[in-house]
Amino acid sequence: MSASAQPIQISNFQGVMDTMRNPDLEQSLYDDGRAVMGDVLLTLHGDAHRQRRLIEFSVFQRGFFRHYEQNVFPQALEQSLAPCLVARKMDLVGFGYRVTINLTADFAGIDRPEKSVSETTSLLNLVKIFSAGATLVHSTRNHADVEAEVESAMLEFDERFLIPSKQRRVKLIEEVRRGSMSDLKLPRDVLTVLLTNQHRLPMSASVLRREMAFYLQAGSHSTANSTTHAMHEIFTWSAENEGERERLDTDPLFVQRCVHESLRLHPASPVAWRRAVVDTDLGAYGKLAAGESVVLDLMAANREKQVFGQDADRFNPHRQLAQGVRPFGLTFGYGVHTCLGRDLDGGVLPRPGTDPNDHQYGIVTDLVRELLKHGVRPDPDEVPVRDSNTARQNWGCYPVIFT
Repeated sequence: MSASAQPIQISNFQGVMDTMRNPDLEQSLYDDGRAVMGDVLLTLHGDAHRQRRLIEFSVFQRGFFRHYEQNVFPQALEQSLAPCLVARKMDLVGFGYRVTINLTADFAGIDRPEKSVSETTSLLNLVKIFSAGATLVHSTRNHADVEAEVESAMLEFDERFLIPSKQRRVKLIEEVRRGSMSDLKLPRDVLTVLLTNQHRLPMSASVLRREMAFYLQAGSHSTANSTTHAMHEIFTWSAENEGERERLDTDPLFVQRCVHESLRLHPASPVAWRRAVVDTDLGAYGKLAAGESVVLDLMAANREKQVFGQDADRFNPHRQLAQGVRPFGLTFGYGVHTCLGRDLDGGVLPRPGTDPNDHQYGIVTDLVRELLKHGVRPDPDEVPVRDSNTARQNWGCYPVIFT
């Protein structure tokens, strides 16, 4: 393919899945956002990716997610939702960010010693800037302006949040090495395991800062948007299917199915880009010379009619799928770059006979269930607005009321 030719584009579900697990292709979607995404887990390739993933995966075990969902998250949710219930209204997008930012900071390893509203707001504002920087390729703003904001935000994040968090953990790690404290008392988070393993996997201060910024923005940004998309789809669908409303209130496994269906229709990124590290043959899709990229259309793949049915473009939580096809499609990626937080956000897929009282639903489903319990509805006096700062089909503001 010549330098002026358009990159190969693949929208076929099987083709996208096969390409995602091709070891000769590396991430390239976030090249423009390297101020946040440079050398973070998501953009690393080969041995470097495997080594860091292996270390960080020690935090992201299913028991860890289950503990957070059942013991930590309910408290965070109650605290964030209480003032909204008093006001009887809120912005769904802003609420999604607020309720997830502290949870995300916990497993990333960023301390918030004040535990105050202003401290949370400050961290959230920084994370929103990191999100804009990470997804710069889809930004409709002046890219230089976004990059300048990211640089300033990184410095503030370092001074106010990251350096104190690192210093506290380094002291605790030293206590463990001296034998004065058990390693079981160390914080269980990404920052701790990275600092503990610096002798095995050295990371510069700048790379470590970007890794923390990446986790914060990926966790809060995707969860907030996924929750808003899910509520919008449920609002629209239940208005057209009034007889299903009771099931939404009484069947939590069905609510999770609704969330998975929305995740399929609204992947966090509509496309994925991969670049060949060596000359690569993509079979029926063509050949890539080293350095050339292929564009994977996740949105189209997740709506392929041969895989998801003739109504694949529509929200249908009753959808019947072939064995092995995940209800959320390729939204969480596939292969070595499968999202580490998939089970935290989306939960575990239920099996026949699953006990609804002993199931990991994922925090998006937990959010949706809690909002439905309080009679959430679109605000009849305010219209939802799309986010004009990005080409991604995200909501910028989604007003709701509680009935």
